[in-house]
Amino acid sequence: MIDLDKALTDFATRRRFRSKGPLCVALVVTDHARKGLPLDPEKLLTAQGGQVLGLGKSAVQKILEKHGITRLLASEGGRTSRGSIDNMRSYVGLLNELHATSIVDLDSVEEFWIRQVEAFFAGKPFKLRLDSSLGLRAVIRNLVGQAEERQKASAGTMYHGMMMQHLVGAKLDLVLGLGNVTHNGANTSDQKPDRTGDFDIGDASIHVSTSPSEALIQKCAANFDAGRRPMIVTTRKGVVIAEGLAENIGIADRLDVIEFEQFIATNLHELGRFETEQRRIKVGELITRYNEIVDKFETDPSLQIEIASGKAS
Repeated sequence: MIDLDKALTDFATRRRFRSKGPLCVALVVTDHARKGLPLDPEKLLTAQGGQVLGLGKSAVQKILEKHGITRLLASEGGRTSRGSIDNMRSYVGLLNELHATSIVDLDSVEEFWIRQVEAFFAGKPFKLRLDSSLGLRAVIRNLVGQAEERQKASAGTMYHGMMMQHLVGAKLDLVLGLGNVTHNGANTSDQKPDRTGDFDIGDASIHVSTSPSEALIQKCAANFDAGRRPMIVTTRKGVVIAEGLAENIGIADRLDVIEFEQFIATNLHELGRFETEQRRIKVGELITRYNEIVDKFETDPSLQIEIASGKAS
């Protein structure tokens, strides 16, 4: 007998069905399955073949309302979400696989996805407040401060470090262009043979850390031995710690240690050409790219960032 809840949980984790687009797909395809399993994924495409059949705001909200949920999950019902067709195909594959081994209780399946929707709504995103009275460093500081506070209240989840890593990754994408930076989940080890840091670009090995350790400094020393140029991006307190540890093993003059807020803010000023409106646009692009990275590489939707209304800094 298949453990339905475990099978769905494993699938949702593996395929990252935690954000609004994939959740919309799961709800609508489950509804299609009520007409009979197995499903043919080719018959779940629109006539033009560019969208998932029936995937839209009204269909999704109708399913949610059956469970007493009136909040809007997605303005387009996930229809315009990139990857919806691939998500549909993979989910159809799961349902057909389950059907081949036992009778699938679609009511239980739908209830599972409703719980995921409820978890999505419960995961409040961080807020970036663009205050014209504050400098960009202070704006970034306030943002990561939220992550620090949430981390204190949620032992075991490194919100601060995850946010820093993916903001750095998003900034690198803005500077270097999409496709030139390899991203990984924050918990992915950088000890793999093909990784020398959180980001490997050119001959640089960039390490992002909230609190540099002796082990990290030893990694940097190993980077030098391998002909790489290590760089540490860290907090204000972390800069002092890293420089002291680097001094202890004699690499302080060779190692670049950069304060995180400055690392982000400086490029936003430059990319925005030191103009208020352009700066606001670049901040928006940074957060959009950050959210895309989080959506692809992390499973916790509460890591997402929303820009609160207000004037640009």
